[in-house]
Amino acid sequence: MEIAAIIAIIVVVTALIIILSNYITRLKFERRFREWQDAELLRWEVEMEKARKEAITQSRAVLGGKFTEQMVPYLPDFKYDPTEARFIGSPIDMIVFPGLAKGDPEEIVILEIKTGRSGQLTPQQKKIRQLVEEGMVRWDEIHRVSEGDDNKSAG
Repeated sequence: MEIAAIIAIIVVVTALIIILSNYITRLKFERRFREWQDAELLRWEVEMEKARKEAITQSRAVLGGKFTEQMVPYLPDFKYDPTEARFIGSPIDMIVFPGLAKGDPEEIVILEIKTGRSGQLTPQQKKIRQLVEEGMVRWDEIHRVSEGDDNKSAG
């Protein structure tokens, strides 16, 4: 019976060692996971704050640029008569009709205003510039006759 008792003790001790080692390993990995989770949460919070600040900065730059685009005709270095400029906004900023204030327009100027560091034209703006340079500009008219005008001319 002594051998059976020794085998039983060995089996119980082995089972306890396996259970204890499994428990210790699980605690170790759970601790490492919590540390990783906390680090990722902190990194995410830092990234979110950075993204918020960048979004605010970008928004301010865009708003400042749009404000500047509309105010350019009233700045001292604007080389046209402000009353002859018409703000469009997109895809180009404005059209200027030099001579319009005197009743004799001399030319049509398509004006794009760039603020900030990049100052690059969008692909659409480059295409518009190319079309203007190639003379691909034309005049068109739409005449609408209202119903009231039809009755007057018929009677």
